[in-house]
Amino acid sequence: MKGIIFRIIRQMLNDKRSLALMIFAPILILTLLYFLLGDSTYIPKVGVPGNMPGQAVSKLSDHDLDVTVLETNADSDQLLENGTLDAYLSMGTGGISIKMLEPDSVKMSKITASVKDALSTAGSSASGLDISYIYGNISSTFDSLAYVLLGVISFFIVFILAGVSFIRERTTGTMERLMLTPVKRSEVALGYTVGFGIFAAIQSILIVIYTQNVLGLHFSGSVLLAILIMILLAFSAVATGTVISIFANNEFQVVQFIPIIIIPQIFFSGMIPIDTLPYHLGYLSYIMPVYYGCTALKNVVVKGQGFTDIWPHLAVLAAFILVLSLINTLALKKYRRI
Repeated sequence: MKGIIFRIIRQMLNDKRSLALMIFAPILILTLLYFLLGDSTYIPKVGVPGNMPGQAVSKLSDHDLDVTVLETNADSDQLLENGTLDAYLSMGTGGISIKMLEPDSVKMSKITASVKDALSTAGSSASGLDISYIYGNISSTFDSLAYVLLGVISFFIVFILAGVSFIRERTTGTMERLMLTPVKRSEVALGYTVGFGIFAAIQSILIVIYTQNVLGLHFSGSVLLAILIMILLAFSAVATGTVISIFANNEFQVVQFIPIIIIPQIFFSGMIPIDTLPYHLGYLSYIMPVYYGCTALKNVVVKGQGFTDIWPHLAVLAAFILVLSLINTLALKKYRRI
């Protein structure tokens, strides 16, 4: 037993990559979670109609450290849609009504706390708060997070399968034998991407069909458009997996990249509101394929948008696939001996 223990210790000490990931990956993830889930410095923008009682508006404006108040009689739905407002308050016979674009726990907690504080200061009751959403009239937690789960689960599984399969091609010598032929490196990279991508596309189609017809997920937009998004996201996962496998010597080392490649993308997939993150951490989402895929899925599944609304996200996913495939093509140069 002692010999086994010392052998494992020597192996780990000689594997600098495993040691680094074991020590620094948890620190990186915990630090990221600290910033993502800690107190947000975001200040919601709240609109109120011009005929709202002046005392309530003034009391709410006094709490400008919590919310920014804007008096307007413009179309509230349009202001919420274009991001001018985070919430719109109106006064009815039953009390204050709060309308938001979609459920958002960070913004909602700040807005409701400020409204209740302002009403209590003004001597009014906050028991009649009525909260409604333009999007997000959901029946379960699964429905509210379905677009995130679709994108993340598909990307994660395809990433692992593509990375491990590409490593196996190298370790068995298939890659070196293939590179001894006159075939171009670009054709090899494209062949692997399309080959793995076909099965990833089949997986994407089955996932969407299953969630709609078996799990009962309601698609406000086109199911075919959702499938297209899933296929592009799956191809980007294939390209990411093959590129990452360049830096790995075996299947275990591909798995080691999960805390660095996959977990941060889950945090920036839309599960946590991007615009409420402190220190401009939201900008990190722009380098993550899952963000574009899940955002496009959200716009289709939840908001019912069409191709003209989400084509920029699709274009970015296609760009990711192209750039990663180019990197993979350049990396294959070390296998060419002739």
